[in-house]
Amino acid sequence: MIRNGRGAAGGAEQPGPGGRRAVRVWCDGCYDMVHYGHSNQLRQARAMGDYLIVGVHTDEEIAKHKGPPVFTQEERYKMVQAIKWVDEVVPAAPYVTTLETLDKYNCDFCVHGNDITLTVDGRDTYEEVKQAGRYRECKRTQGVSTTDLVGRMLLVTKAHHSSQEMSSEYREYADSFGKCPGGRNPWTGVSQFLQTSQKIIQFASGKEPQPGETVIYVAGAFDLFHIGHVDFLEKVHRLAERPYIIAGLHFDQPGGAHPVPPKSLRAELAALWPQEVNHYKGKNYPIMNLHERTLSVLACRYVSEVVIGAPYAVTAELLSHFKVDLVCHGKTEIIPDRDGSDPYQEPKRRGIFRQIDSGSNLTTDLIVQRIITNRLEYEARNQKKEAKELAFLEAARQQAAQPLGERDGDF
Repeated sequence: MIRNGRGAAGGAEQPGPGGRRAVRVWCDGCYDMVHYGHSNQLRQARAMGDYLIVGVHTDEEIAKHKGPPVFTQEERYKMVQAIKWVDEVVPAAPYVTTLETLDKYNCDFCVHGNDITLTVDGRDTYEEVKQAGRYRECKRTQGVSTTDLVGRMLLVTKAHHSSQEMSSEYREYADSFGKCPGGRNPWTGVSQFLQTSQKIIQFASGKEPQPGETVIYVAGAFDLFHIGHVDFLEKVHRLAERPYIIAGLHFDQPGGAHPVPPKSLRAELAALWPQEVNHYKGKNYPIMNLHERTLSVLACRYVSEVVIGAPYAVTAELLSHFKVDLVCHGKTEIIPDRDGSDPYQEPKRRGIFRQIDSGSNLTTDLIVQRIITNRLEYEARNQKKEAKELAFLEAARQQAAQPLGERDGDF
């Protein structure tokens, strides 16, 4: 077990309100290519109780029931551990959720999204706990799925950068990736993510820096928020006894200079400002648009605040506005600004710039390479998954259509 506590450091489980016994909640899953949809599920689950335990399946179990995962089990354990609503992680959790598992970890019930998870032989993995009344459902996050993210990585398109119409190639892919010959189920496929201020409020901490806290500024794309980012942010978090980390997220595509956002707009959308990431990353980057990347970073336990659409250069105005004590950057290459200047020249001049070695060599590029190398396997995995789900839905439909006395299990 990996205990998190409610902050970045581990801590003991706290009693529930009024001193009552804490309500312990169980979630489990593959958590492969962790995205803000996973984080939102865990946020909702945590709100149903006082202490959230998350079981993560092994590579072997996932390969058996679904197909090969993109990330290793050790990478997936650490990604889930970094989500701020998670109190404890259970590695090598069983693929089928049983009452025995809930009892072993003293959990009152388990929570899953309003989609279906099936075993290799097409059985509902939550059947036992559902029948026992120890199952709760939360809303699935619309507009994001592992299928969609894989599709973005395989195709050269920037349709996901805005609400512009999909290219014909992307639309064809969206209509076919993971779609078995029998049709489409309600949970698989690609849909457009729509950001709202309410969603940002749900993810944001809403806390200002307090006296005695060290304000640390980091900036970047944070695309496909992954274990390399987590390792970096964890190292940055350890630089101070009471850190307050502000992550500046750059815009998607190139544009001109823009001002530092006022404090009241730090967590507001800045859709009219220019864009940066594609300027220094090129290709199809970023894979996730600015609003998606915002939620992914806000879900990380090491981050206190996010600047949405931060300027590429860390200016004197920005440092003064946020009262920054320290600026950190990883060991990746620092790309000059469009005028050839060093974007970190001001914090370097002040002596508050530090480069941090995360110890991880994982990058967004390497993740994309994993997907491209194993493209056929991932396509087959999604088609297999959807075929099982469609068969399950059809069986349930036929069961519901039968007269009451003729249904399986009725006497």
